[in-house]
Amino acid sequence: MLDVAALAGVGLKTVSRVVNAEPGVSPALEAKVKRAISQLNYRRDVNASMLRRLGGKTQTIGLVLEDVANPFSSALHRAIEDSARARNVLVFAGSCDEDGLRERELIGSFRDRRVDGIIVVPASSDHTFLYEEQRAGTALVFVDRPAAHLDADSVASDNINGSTAAVEHLLAAGHRRIAFLGDLPSIWTADERLRGYTQAVAQAGIHYDETLIRTGLRDSDASMHAIAELLAAPDPPTAIFTSQNLLTIGGIRALKAAALQHRVALIGFDDIPLGDVVEPAISVVAQDPQAIGRAAAELLFRRMEGDTSPAVHQVVPVRLIARGSGEIEPTASASS
Repeated sequence: MLDVAALAGVGLKTVSRVVNAEPGVSPALEAKVKRAISQLNYRRDVNASMLRRLGGKTQTIGLVLEDVANPFSSALHRAIEDSARARNVLVFAGSCDEDGLRERELIGSFRDRRVDGIIVVPASSDHTFLYEEQRAGTALVFVDRPAAHLDADSVASDNINGSTAAVEHLLAAGHRRIAFLGDLPSIWTADERLRGYTQAVAQAGIHYDETLIRTGLRDSDASMHAIAELLAAPDPPTAIFTSQNLLTIGGIRALKAAALQHRVALIGFDDIPLGDVVEPAISVVAQDPQAIGRAAAELLFRRMEGDTSPAVHQVVPVRLIARGSGEIEPTASASS
């Protein structure tokens, strides 16, 4: 700004007024300052300006997602961004890919940029490294799963009851051999959904068959291979519960490849794009990432405004959408 002032032949205060669109500068002086800004390619330091005007606030927040390419993460991101935009707050976002080290790196980068708060879809098994940050006043909210070893706000779906409802729906159609496909067991949501499946099977008085369980599946290709193995077994499942959206996509492809999409029931946890237009349409337990994102943003901004009440752990309801694939009744031999 000193360089701009010198080139334009005006005082520093005049440059400040032009840069910040404040009144009190004649059109002639404003034109001189803008010419100098253009010649020097000057860019205002927004962070420095906000730190001065807003008592140390940068009007930015950080968002750590599992994978921005995942439809659930994308919807979550958009809901948080919309809430932030309404408050003139900018969102920095990054993917941690279920890597605890990457999660710490992203949070560190956000802290270096002096964000006012951070929303995290956590991957680490220990968040005590954020204790001092929390004590220093940085607002923290965890989404999709709670923090590990840190008392902080969280917003998550009703994973156990949603999974139980999915399995009970298949049981009501007459299925007794129901396969479960899950993500990494270390992921809190994956473990919760397996618990829901296990509870529903136990309550129905059905023997828990470990040969029907496949976990550690990270993408649709892994899901396809797992289902192909299950269908090739001597006593294959008549129904499949895919507990994550990418695994559901793999399930659709696997059943279609085996020409069993109308004979083996399929129900997924979390909705998928075009799930209502494939044949048969896919029954799902739908999460509400928009509601989760809005709730997380509201909690974060409340903390940023000085709320020091005890941590809140909010559970967002899910709903079962019956579209056709989850209502297929068992046949005598689904694999033949």
